[in-house]
Amino acid sequence: MKILITGATGFVGSSLRRALAGEGHSIVVLTRSREPSEGSATWDPRAGKIDRDRLEGLDAVVHLAGESIGAGRWTRERKDRILRSRVDGTRLLASSLVKLERRPRILISASAVGYYGDRGEVVLDEESGPGDGFLADVCRSWEAAAEPASREGIDVVALRIGMVLGAEGGVLARLRPIFRVGMGAVQGSGRQYVSWITLDDLVGIVRHFLSRAGVPAPGESRAGRVVAVNAVAPNPVTNRQFTKALAQALGRPAILVAPGWALRLAMGEMAGPLLLASARAVPRRALESGYEFRHPELAGALRAISGRMRDS
Repeated sequence: MKILITGATGFVGSSLRRALAGEGHSIVVLTRSREPSEGSATWDPRAGKIDRDRLEGLDAVVHLAGESIGAGRWTRERKDRILRSRVDGTRLLASSLVKLERRPRILISASAVGYYGDRGEVVLDEESGPGDGFLADVCRSWEAAAEPASREGIDVVALRIGMVLGAEGGVLARLRPIFRVGMGAVQGSGRQYVSWITLDDLVGIVRHFLSRAGVPAPGESRAGRVVAVNAVAPNPVTNRQFTKALAQALGRPAILVAPGWALRLAMGEMAGPLLLASARAVPRRALESGYEFRHPELAGALRAISGRMRDS
């Protein structure tokens, strides 16, 4: 297949790009660079510009681009950038795809388990309703921005991604040095649920749904399907369980507690949604569609990842 990827240089995107290229797929990278290379196309979501000519002939699109939610305090301006980077980019991409002479069959568009908000111990599958708060509002708008594609016959998969664990970067790259010096800590009460997934399985789920995308019949016209998929492992854990498992995987103690008030003082508004909120999401659609997780349990996943960290 000819597959377009946005966010292809990021933690998830770079791994996905390597995996798909290794399978023999032709990859087109959507980049903000003003001088695109072979195999790339340019866009500027803020300006509403995209090189549509280079998008012709696509079979599938994987849209991962969006400003990091954890790279700085949530000022009013930063929250607006987080929202706009997702909504404007997704809307521009979706509206551009439907204008192509040959539309792709499927658009897999990133979202997040932040869609569900802070829901305590409630088990959340894809039929669960949205929650409240800034991240939930962002995710609802983010997913809605792909509607132009589905209205014109492109299948849309809204990939609600949990905390991604991998040796090459992401949250473990930030936590590993802290835990290595014995400063790993339970956050807040520790009872809040963490919906996690390994990078291997996230890439695997994307590949799984790409492989299920059909080939459009000549002249076919229909409304596309819109499907939400929780990209999380089958066994979410509490923050206390996560902290203990990571400490064990790294061979270090983790006896400290970071109180919620201290996290809010240090991080401001973002501490609640990112560290203290509870989302007990499960991957019902991935499992029902036949996807088999490489790392369904946290302890085994962390052992595998920490082994790669030692080897790198």
